[in-house]
Amino acid sequence: MSKPRYRDIARQAGVGTATVERVLNGRGGVRPELVEKVVAAARSLNYPRTLPEAHRGLLRIDVLMVRPETTFYRRLSKAFERIAATLDPLVVVHRRFAEEMNPQEIARHILSTDVPRAGLILAVPNSPLIRAAVETVVRQGVPVVHVVTRASEDKVDFVGIDNYAAGRTAAHFIARMARTEGPVVALCHPIYQVHHDRIRGFSEYFRDHPGAISFDWLGFTRDEEHFSAETLAMALGMFPNLVGLYNAGGANSALIDVLRRHGRGKDILFIGHELTDYTRAALRDGIMDVVLDQAPEAQAQRALDLILRRVGLTEVEPDRNPIRFITITAESL
Repeated sequence: MSKPRYRDIARQAGVGTATVERVLNGRGGVRPELVEKVVAAARSLNYPRTLPEAHRGLLRIDVLMVRPETTFYRRLSKAFERIAATLDPLVVVHRRFAEEMNPQEIARHILSTDVPRAGLILAVPNSPLIRAAVETVVRQGVPVVHVVTRASEDKVDFVGIDNYAAGRTAAHFIARMARTEGPVVALCHPIYQVHHDRIRGFSEYFRDHPGAISFDWLGFTRDEEHFSAETLAMALGMFPNLVGLYNAGGANSALIDVLRRHGRGKDILFIGHELTDYTRAALRDGIMDVVLDQAPEAQAQRALDLILRRVGLTEVEPDRNPIRFITITAESL
């Protein structure tokens, strides 16, 4: 059988011969999805030469996230999309979402070998099944970066804020800014280690600074709006003199709605995470007092920088320090 020509590959891929020439000779300037089509067509026709993924590119970086309905993960996904558009066209950044409470599905995506990967970026919860999948991929030599939260405890890079410091910062603000003395409650998602770290910092601040303002109760919300609203309503019933609320997780919009309807809503000093339309409006209205934003755009950039450094596409060593979270009040909007 004769060697396939550019026009054969072009016909198979549905592109022009000029596109085939640029891809196979690594000239760049071709959209990632077209690069994939050309390489797949050349491979299917047994084109007798080294193809881009074994030479200069095609480098596929998979990003696996959860909860696409939340503002934070939409911001994170959009950040990966924007940054990917600035990279060499032979670098393909593929984003995918999985069900947060389905570790089997997450592990299956992590272990997927459908397409060769240059790297894997994970923003998913931790579980024994997910941790085992991560360790398998690491043993296979695939660079892995955890972003926002850790899906395994070690062996891979982590990009995120100092969550322990964020929790202590929230406690510091409540202790200094609360309008009167009384109890404080906190809410978090039970399955994320980073939320545990925030609560540990929050709790230890009050342990280290005992006084008339005290951390009295922790509620688990799963970051689900209806459940979060019910949990806060229960806390308000248990502590009618509540002076402070720290939400270490998500679903701020539901908590804001509860406080707007409550007679003492503006008397309770409320600190949460992530600047969104809801939290911005709540800051302006005096329902929220401080927002600690994780800067997902900076996390996406750092995660991609680490992968590109690991695969040799850049010689610049990324910063290894935690991403700085941003403290936002009504006065800084």
